[in-house]
Amino acid sequence: MSEDEISRMEKKVVKRFNKACADYALLEDDDKVLIALSGGKDSMLLLHLMAQRARLYKPKIKVEAAHVVMDNIPYETNRKNLETFCRNEGVKLHLLHTEFDETTDRRKTKCFLCAWYRRKALFRFAQENGFNKLALGHHQDDILTTLLMNLTFEGSFDTMAPRLNMKHYSLALIRPLALVYETETVALAKYHSYNGIKVHCPYEDVTQRQKTAQILKLLETLNPEIRQSLWRALEKKHEAFRRVGQQTDQI
Repeated sequence: MSEDEISRMEKKVVKRFNKACADYALLEDDDKVLIALSGGKDSMLLLHLMAQRARLYKPKIKVEAAHVVMDNIPYETNRKNLETFCRNEGVKLHLLHTEFDETTDRRKTKCFLCAWYRRKALFRFAQENGFNKLALGHHQDDILTTLLMNLTFEGSFDTMAPRLNMKHYSLALIRPLALVYETETVALAKYHSYNGIKVHCPYEDVTQRQKTAQILKLLETLNPEIRQSLWRALEKKHEAFRRVGQQTDQI
């Protein structure tokens, strides 16, 4: 892509990011936000956008980042790159360590257990250090793919919400990239060399999620407006997807 094309895409992504923050009340004055930094393209783009937003006067927020190291999985991130990246963005980085014993529940896959224990480490750290929000790097493709997976395998019209207030923690999960497309994160990550992953997880394989993501792409060839259609359906069905000020009788 040319410099001009990248510049236009960056402006579009910032616009989508700001729209999600406004539509779903993701950021408010005096928020202390912990960014979950995995080292992948999406979380690195999220950190960049959140760092930019934190430099604005309104809303006045504080952001820091946490990277979870899973000690029992030979999955490696380039921590020096992540530390340099965070330092350049003016964001404090915390390194958290955790692990899991796969023999405790043979019914769960290694991927499930790894994701759960990573998330648990983030929840605990956020709670213990006074953060009121945890920012995750899921983009619109992730949200719609999860919707299609739940429809296909669970028979439920449900997915990850842009904002979720947790029941057992005084913490809200926010997804500021909820309106950003994966094609945009891929292009910007390539241009800016966003890649903190050194050795990929040895258990990574072609998953149901990856197959379902391909189905979403196929649906887009049948109907280029499929994203908007699915999002409107989510707004009608789930209160969490209704924009601030959006009236129920207009949905």
